[in-house]
Amino acid sequence: MLKSSLDPACTGLFSSLFLDYIHKKESVKQFYKDFPDLEQFKKSLPQKHFEQEKRSRLVRVLEKQYEGFEGAKVKANIQQLNQVNTFTVTTGHQLNLMTGPSYFIYKIISTIALADKLNKENPDYHFVPVYWMATEDHDFAEINHFYFDGKNYEWQTDQTGAVGEFVLDESLKKLIGELHFLPEFFKTAYTQNKFLKEAVRKYVHHLFADRGLVIIDANEKELKQLFVPVIKDDILNATANNLVNDCNSALEKAGYSTQIFPREINFFYMEKGRRERLILNNGFFETHDGKNKWDEAEMTALIEQKPENFSPNVVMRPLYQEVILPNIAYLGGPAEVAYWFQLKNVFAHYSVDYPFLLPRNFAMILTSPLQRKMNKLRLEEKELFLPFDDLRIKYVKENSDQDLELIEERDKLNDIYKALAEKSQDMDATLTYAVKAAHKRNERILDQVATKFRKAEERKKATAIQQIAEIKKELFPQGTLQERKINFLEFYLGNPEFIKDLFDTFDPLNFDFILLKENGDKRSIKKATQN
Repeated sequence: MLKSSLDPACTGLFSSLFLDYIHKKESVKQFYKDFPDLEQFKKSLPQKHFEQEKRSRLVRVLEKQYEGFEGAKVKANIQQLNQVNTFTVTTGHQLNLMTGPSYFIYKIISTIALADKLNKENPDYHFVPVYWMATEDHDFAEINHFYFDGKNYEWQTDQTGAVGEFVLDESLKKLIGELHFLPEFFKTAYTQNKFLKEAVRKYVHHLFADRGLVIIDANEKELKQLFVPVIKDDILNATANNLVNDCNSALEKAGYSTQIFPREINFFYMEKGRRERLILNNGFFETHDGKNKWDEAEMTALIEQKPENFSPNVVMRPLYQEVILPNIAYLGGPAEVAYWFQLKNVFAHYSVDYPFLLPRNFAMILTSPLQRKMNKLRLEEKELFLPFDDLRIKYVKENSDQDLELIEERDKLNDIYKALAEKSQDMDATLTYAVKAAHKRNERILDQVATKFRKAEERKKATAIQQIAEIKKELFPQGTLQERKINFLEFYLGNPEFIKDLFDTFDPLNFDFILLKENGDKRSIKKATQN
């Protein structure tokens, strides 16, 4: 695929906080530790340390989770985590059906690409790419579907609680059986495993094992034991609430919006089929649904005995990640990067290293038919991000032989009323208001005429406008950015080299928005799904 890129600021898709971060604005520097570039990575490595006992524990857990899996590079990376000079590069994501939107794949590729680059630039160290499975999330509606070839496919089940523990039931297997376009590795993952977390590990491993990607399910007692002091402190003392609110105030003072809001307690109570928010009520700790209640002594004992029953929310999950992994960098979407800025005080309070923060690569795929339409219409790449109505009006104006703005007529009107204003001053100063009012009325009339002219021109260019609408629909299906809606199979089925193409074009330290153009020799998605 051919690559071009745009400054993300040109797309209109990103917050001012995110843009100021990638452009290294002074106003953001107080909210992170170091900006991610090769020089800063090199400087940080000699100071980076992770306890050997934690490394051993992490390796034990990963070895258990990978029992029965092949993949020499993955297994070598797991063993490498025992070494003091080995660090992780991590991304996290939900357990979306069939990977969900394409940006899931982009996230992982960006993460692996960064690990590869750091390995090349720092031969005395080793870097392991890690995918953190969000097995403890309970918002099933966010992950139970995927969008492919203009249709939404959905898994319906009445299961509740942490989604990683969802059983791959008959309703899902029935859906899988109906999806004739699915590659075999997806079918195998969903039909030959019991739990959702197992299926996701299986298909992600299939796609990226040859690149050494290590997949972790952090919902393990042995790992959560490392987090017991933090769990107790947050639940008993509401520590993170004040720390995050201080950061939020500083962000708002700097003119930025906040992404997340802390609670008095930033943990859920979790057991089979349940993940309930914890609250403090009249001196007792309770689950939000009212089914459980503990005093302070009981809560303390429970945390110490069963830390696996406590699940961090969005405020505490990043800290948990950095406590159990020898992590040097985290890659996420723009909203993720932004909410990490709210957590710097939390990391400082618990003396946990704050990682480098990087946005994943952003990409839009321009298919060959779409490129032909663009060329015919002479559309520029940056125009693709304009709202449809703005692009339609711009196209009609720029491709009309007529002066649709009625510039000459407006100039004449202005001259007439300028002369009338001068006359009115000589006759009676109060007439000036009448002249101005008449001028405004006639300007509005010209606006109405200009609109009629433009609409007449649009009727003449109906075919071109329809093609613009088709382009926008392909790149922004249902008004959503392509990478946040369309499943990667739309491109992968017609081009089995699609993932390799992404590795060849993604640069994890370049934060531009990437446009990838098909070469024109790949099968279309329609043909691919019909074979």
